[in-house]
Formats: sequence, C-alpha cells, structure tokens
Amino acid sequence: MPHNGYKNGKYIIRKLMDLKDMKYPPDAKVYPAGEGNFLSIHDMLAYFEKMGAMRVSDLHIKIGTAPCYRIDGDLVKLKGGIVTEEIAEQLIFPLLGEKNIETLGRETAVDCSYRYGTLQFRLNAFLDNDGLAVAIRALGTEIPKPENVGFPSTVWKDIIRRQHGLILFTGITGAGKSTTIASLIERINEDRACRIITLEDPIEYIFSQKNSMISQREIGRDVNRFSKGLRAMMREDPDVIFVGEMRDAETVSLVLTAAETGHLVFSTLHTRDVAGTITRILDFFPSDRQEEVRNQLSLGLQYIISQKLIPRKDGKGRVAVMEILNSNYAVANLIRKGKMEQIYSQMQVKTKNQTDERMITFESHLAILVKRGQIDLQEAQKWANDIKSFQDAMKSESTMGR
Repeated sequence: MPHNGYKNGKYIIRKLMDLKDMKYPPDAKVYPAGEGNFLSIHDMLAYFEKMGAMRVSDLHIKIGTAPCYRIDGDLVKLKGGIVTEEIAEQLIFPLLGEKNIETLGRETAVDCSYRYGTLQFRLNAFLDNDGLAVAIRALGTEIPKPENVGFPSTVWKDIIRRQHGLILFTGITGAGKSTTIASLIERINEDRACRIITLEDPIEYIFSQKNSMISQREIGRDVNRFSKGLRAMMREDPDVIFVGEMRDAETVSLVLTAAETGHLVFSTLHTRDVAGTITRILDFFPSDRQEEVRNQLSLGLQYIISQKLIPRKDGKGRVAVMEILNSNYAVANLIRKGKMEQIYSQMQVKTKNQTDERMITFESHLAILVKRGQIDLQEAQKWANDIKSFQDAMKSESTMGR
C-alpha cells in the first residue's frame, strides 16, 4: 500500500525531528542481513571500497524490497530482509543532513553528495509509491589519468590543448561521463595555469589546487540553478568551465555563448549517440530559432564524445566504449546546413590519428575491443546502436590509425 504520508513534505520534516531525538548515526546497524548479522549504511558503503567502484557502481535502497547493488552493470539483491519504512529512514536520512531532508520534503527529491572512506558518493533521495528511496553512486576520489580512461586515440591530447570551444560528453546515467571529464580537467589543472570554475549537481570529484586555480560550485548549495551560475561565471574570469548538465534552453544558450567567446567549456547530455546529441540540442529551441542554434553549434562545438561502459570479457569490471565526433570544417558545414544524416559517414571515414580527424563510430570502437579480446562478441551485439554497422565493422580489416 502507498505510504500517503510521504506525499506531505511536513511528514518528512517531522521524521527528521524524530531522527534527531532518536539519534540514528550512519554506523547504526539497522538492516537485517541474515544469519543474525545487521548492517549499517556505512557497512553498505564500505562494500564499494572492498570491491572497487569500477565494479560496484550503485546501491539502491527502497521500501518493500532488499537493497540492491549494481555490479558490473547488473542489479544484485542482498540476501537479507525487506527494507521497511523505519529501516529506510535509518539508512537514508543520516546521509542527507537536515537541509537536504527539508528539500526532500518540499521537492520530493534531492541530489547531494556524501564522503565515506576513500570514496565520494552521489545520492538522489526521492519518494515513490511505497515511500522513501535512494540511488547511491560511487565516485572514486582518485581521478584517473586520461591515458587510462579508454580513449580509442590520442584525441584527449587535442582536447586539453584547446583554449576555447564546447566539448560535450553524452551517454546514459552511469556511462562514466563525469569520470572522463574529471580526468581531462585534472590534466589541465596539472599542465596549465588557468582559472577553472565548475557548476555541478552535486559535486562529484574533488579537485585540489595545482597549476590552475579551481572553484567548484554546487547547485542548491552555492547557486540556485545552472543558468544563474553561468551568468555569474562570466564575471568571474574563467578560462575553463564545466557545466554538469545542459538541462534547458537557457543553459544551452549560455553554454554555446561561452564556448564562442573564448572559453573552453565541458558539459554533458543524456543522449546515446552523436547524431542524437545534436538533435537533442536543437529540440530545446523552437523551430524559428534552430537555424541560429545550428550556426552557433557550427562555430562553437569542438567535440562530442558519446560513451558507454560495457562488461569486460574476463568479468573484471567494465570498459569504456566511445563514439567521437571532431567538428572539423566539413562537420561544421553539415551542422550549419542541417544535414545531420551525413555526420555518421564522417565518423566512419575520418579516422586517421591526426588533429583534424581522430573520429570513430561506436560500432567501430566496439569491434576493435572485441578483436582485442576485451569484450565478448555476444555482449557487444547487445550494446551496439546499429547491429548492421557493427557487423560491417567486425568484417573490416582496417582500423583507425591508433
């Protein structure tokens, strides 16, 4: 039965006061894990450290079922008891804090972060038909080097050398976009003396001050929304900007303007491939503005990198598979003229490891990793965007000059 009391924000705030009085700390062992064992939320988070955040990516807790980890992309339930309303509150509320619980009561969902051990966690707590639920994602505090992320070429070197333009990373939630962007920003931080400002919801990787000066701002804590933060940022003398997500037309427009006016801008979208990314950007705007936006994209866009994480053949974690568009003169011209259907063929042929090319389709990178023995053929077939293109890539003897 639905917990209708959860639909009232005052109920959540009242429960916060109850928890304060009852003093449920994050190390309180409240979940019955079987055989007389009980786990705290800290015990559950420690499992990420034990197994590695690249293998265990998420923890889901909701009323009416056992908690689930996402291990190598698959959901695996704990063999303990069902989460009750009381257990859910005792596991989830200690991670949120008073302000976030009040936001949850008011908005019925809240994003925030939590640090435990060597890992940073991104949380989305929300209300569903059964009551309280949370999705917890592990983010390693150690930022990987770009060489180790899984780029199919040295395109990352071209990206970090750029002084301006828009670099878009796309993919579903959990595709590794944040990790890839963090690796590039960290290398810029190490190699260049510049001003870097981020707008994140919530902050995921924590950067230390190296050659660059970095300010990280969190939506809801330091600024109300992305667009407001972007407008303020233009008066803060940034060289490199990271906007966690382009969520609306105003934010997209400000990002494109920033990319045109001498800033290197990183951002993300939830789209599955390059062509869909361009279409999605245009869909933010009415038809009478789309020509203007295409012109802006043709001038400001530098790269689109669409990414997925696919289980390794040996069962030890996942590997990044990428589709990369380099907006060279020919691609920019296609975007300006609205000939999106011809972009895929550019990625198929402009594959040389040189600055004005270094493109690859998702299917070609997938085929390369299958041939190297990193991904199983059947697994690759499940993940391919276009099975015919993947089959053609598997038959091809030539690969891009890496």
